[in-house]
Amino acid sequence: MSPRTHCESGQAAPLYVTAVAGLLLLALIFFAFGEADVKRNGAQSAADAAAIAAAQESRGQLEDDLRANLLNGDYLRDLFNGDFLGTFNGCAQASRFAERNGADEVACVMLGGRWGFRVDVESKKPMSANVVPGTAGKRAEATAVAVVEPRCAFRPAEESGNPPGNDSDDDASAEKVSPGKLVCDTRDDWVIDPEHLDLVPDMADLFTVRLAED
Repeated sequence: MSPRTHCESGQAAPLYVTAVAGLLLLALIFFAFGEADVKRNGAQSAADAAAIAAAQESRGQLEDDLRANLLNGDYLRDLFNGDFLGTFNGCAQASRFAERNGADEVACVMLGGRWGFRVDVESKKPMSANVVPGTAGKRAEATAVAVVEPRCAFRPAEESGNPPGNDSDDDASAEKVSPGKLVCDTRDDWVIDPEHLDLVPDMADLFTVRLAED
């Protein structure tokens, strides 16, 4: 090997080492950002699932109250045609679903202006890489809002064309008059039959649960 060739080889070695080190650094940076994306996506999925679970739980808890008031036209009008805010808190379910999806530090609240829930979560596992300054130990955070909305509208008997019922003065008979029907977008209209109140549609047919903007 000539002196010139030996010199060139000696100069190339540091460049090679620098190039390899640079590639390793880039790989670690990509890994760090990739890990962050995965954790953010996981936290968001956990928040979405938790918010939906809270809204579904609140919807389900309404069923007994709804069955008890199926002959109360004012109640049905407020529930299906008004701005019903929901009275049952489903946040316990939010915590359970967040846990199942790898998140904790759950903060769940009922919305003030509509029937729904806001859920904030943090990922259980922190960032493991510290290539990007300040990322080690950080936990991904996410927020989701889920709301419950009617799939049906209540039509009182005088509007829906239902028979007015028994005109007897007997109070027991009067209580069995149908208040009207529910007009839904997922099923045929349901005329409320006082003799068959056990045939109320599923809550999922009456109310939809969906993610919404905060």
